[in-house]
Amino acid sequence: MRRRRAEIREVLPDPKYDNKIVTKFINIVMQQGKRSIAEGIVYGAFDILKEKTGEPDAMKAFQKALDNVRPRLEVKPRRIGGATYQVPLEVRAERGTSIAMRWLKDFARAKKGKPMVEKLAEELILAYKGEGSAMKKRDDTHKMAEANKAFAHFRW
Repeated sequence: MRRRRAEIREVLPDPKYDNKIVTKFINIVMQQGKRSIAEGIVYGAFDILKEKTGEPDAMKAFQKALDNVRPRLEVKPRRIGGATYQVPLEVRAERGTSIAMRWLKDFARAKKGKPMVEKLAEELILAYKGEGSAMKKRDDTHKMAEANKAFAHFRW
């Protein structure tokens, strides 16, 4: 039995764009508490994103990339009578955003041979266009949910 839900900490908006989502993205990119390096990576990637997409506002481009990658459905394993079913569930907006940011970071980090700023910018540009590994991951997640629609009645 679980005791209680973890309380959600309020993050402060980041200094450059005055946006809480950017702060969360910086926190996701950050490793070993090195915030200034993570900020440099994210802001650098935003500058490249703004330049390559031709969008006057980097925030709009980032928001569009996030919206493109955000999953609407996901599957969760549920045990019923000795069998485990993959039950499709709708994703809450907040969770969808954090999943999207994690996917973007993971696929950027997995690339080789370039600085992280360029890899992250590349992944964001591809997401903005509706392409790339993070988009493929979202589509696979949706396909999985679609394929297991028969078990939707096991939702809780």
